[in-house]
Amino acid sequence: MKFQWEFSYVITDIFRQFLVLGLISFGGPAAHVGYFHRRFVEELQWLDEAEFARLLALTQFLPGPASSQLGFAIGRVRGGVTGAFAAFVAFTLPSFLLMALLGIYATSLPDWLQGGAITGLKWLAVIVVADAVWNMGQRFCAGGLTRTIAALVAMQLVLWPALAGQMLALLVAAAIGWRWLRPDQATPFTGKLVWRRWPLMAFALLAIVALLPSGRVLGLWNDFFAAGSLVFGGGHVVLPLLQELVGPQMSPDQFLTGYAAAQAVPGPMFSLASYLGAVLLPASPWWGALLATLAIFLPGFLLVLGLMEGWQWLSSRPALAGAVAGINAAVVGLLLAALYQPVFVSAVHDLWDLLIVVAGFAVLRSKAVPLWGMVLGMAALGVVTGVL
Repeated sequence: MKFQWEFSYVITDIFRQFLVLGLISFGGPAAHVGYFHRRFVEELQWLDEAEFARLLALTQFLPGPASSQLGFAIGRVRGGVTGAFAAFVAFTLPSFLLMALLGIYATSLPDWLQGGAITGLKWLAVIVVADAVWNMGQRFCAGGLTRTIAALVAMQLVLWPALAGQMLALLVAAAIGWRWLRPDQATPFTGKLVWRRWPLMAFALLAIVALLPSGRVLGLWNDFFAAGSLVFGGGHVVLPLLQELVGPQMSPDQFLTGYAAAQAVPGPMFSLASYLGAVLLPASPWWGALLATLAIFLPGFLLVLGLMEGWQWLSSRPALAGAVAGINAAVVGLLLAALYQPVFVSAVHDLWDLLIVVAGFAVLRSKAVPLWGMVLGMAALGVVTGVL
């Protein structure tokens, strides 16, 4: 009985923590990593820097919504499979409701979504991502080679931001780490090499089904499952693929409305699927929103469940620890590139914007104001600035 109560408390706590983040996590995948790092590594200490980095590296290599997969994995570490799904539901629920309601009741974005509040939240995204780069850079780029890897990866992705460039950077960084960053010994991950078969088999089966001819409802599921299976890195990368898969089934204005709203709401940008599902199934919009949302998130989560434990075991082996060190340095470079484009470029347009971001970064680093206070404060400052 005591065990059941303690387990229920853990799951409830996971749900509560991720629900709060789902309400305040503006700024896209790179900002979400910053939110997760600050909350679960620095504040709650659910996992250490090394474990966070291993999970982050895994999500960079898998298709699907990278930041949501990271949250899913953190929930899995904390509370098993139940904790993983509690983390997913809680983090996704706010954006799911907002985007589904938009798909049902609106033909254009409300004015307040385009006003000063969004400007303030864009400033906050710069601050949060910069904080993540600072913290992870100190931890994973302590040496000259790792700092060089991070800098070169950032420059490469600024000049060549395509998915192929990101994957190439990670592979090259892994090869460099394998050769020159291998430690004398690594701390082994407790347990055996385990690949969970049922999630991988389920992924393979559903991927085959997605290739088969289908009707309207099953076709909706298959289109979004295919999108979740083919997109690496998440965030903005999923948008052109969704436009190709389901864009022709609606007007350009409808699709662009969802695209803009997905950038304005908190939580995962993959919640665009909630809006599109509601639009594509007008007879049962809530069912369409739920179906599309589950379909686009499911592939990445099945892969995390199937590969997570094996990845942790492998990444802790001395033979692969150097490769992981290289990947970690490259991930810092990825975040640094994302900090510049699109986060900084879309938020900082003049000296006033820059001064606000610098001041906000100092406040965040001082830990004088909680994150929810930063969200409210920056949104309010954006509104006031817009009025003036």
